Amino acid sequence: MHATLLTLPFDMLSLIAAAAIILVAYTVFGLTGFGSSITAAPFLVLLFPLRFAVPMMVILDLVSASLLATRVHRRVSWRELARLLPWAVAGMLLGVTLLLHAPERPLLALLGVFVLAYLAKSVFGTPRRGETPTAWAAPLGIAGGIFTSLYGTGGPIYTIFLAGRLRDTGVLRATMAMMILLTALSRVGLFTAAGFYAQPGLLALSVLLLPVVIGGLWLGSHLHHRLSPARVVQAIQLVLLVGALNLLRRSVFG
Repeated sequence: MHATLLTLPFDMLSLIAAAAIILVAYTVFGLTGFGSSITAAPFLVLLFPLRFAVPMMVILDLVSASLLATRVHRRVSWRELARLLPWAVAGMLLGVTLLLHAPERPLLALLGVFVLAYLAKSVFGTPRRGETPTAWAAPLGIAGGIFTSLYGTGGPIYTIFLAGRLRDTGVLRATMAMMILLTALSRVGLFTAAGFYAQPGLLALSVLLLPVVIGGLWLGSHLHHRLSPARVVQAIQLVLLVGALNLLRRSVFG
């Protein structure tokens, strides 16, 4: 199936499944300001090779983050971005190297473990009290950058730092959207240099999915003030659990 997807652009069943995944993922993004990739990646890699799915998500993230960031840019905390972004770029360089050279099955297993760890923190973690020290920008930025390049899932790691620095949820949402935009721009350059966008069908599929991205953002933005935050979190956690278990099954059994 993977060989067909890279020779022909894609088949109709894969397109429909990808559109459903993207709609859910960008509804989450519209609700929270991040989370599109960690929601979509565990399911997209069941349809496409990892090195196809991740560069495609970068294009979609770039468009979605641009739309959101332009609306909320006045609330961005540029000071906290300046602390975090250079370390994230360093991590992205390491992540692209791994994406180019590491075998796919261990990378899928790592993504599954990462998603389960994220879930465990969401369910069992206790809220951090006090301000996150500035020194944490380096390790969290590098770790976030690595996972950003590998899977596009660095957002939750960046949030650990930013949520401990920014108490206003509107400022946090805006700053995360800008962080995703800037890291997406960086990844486009890195992935272009690495040759990922030369894959047949990748750009065509990205363009076809853009209306779905916009629809998901619209839906998420309209639901932002209408849904119970607890219910939204529970639904996202269930989706992530299914995706993580599927990834681990595939990494073990193929």
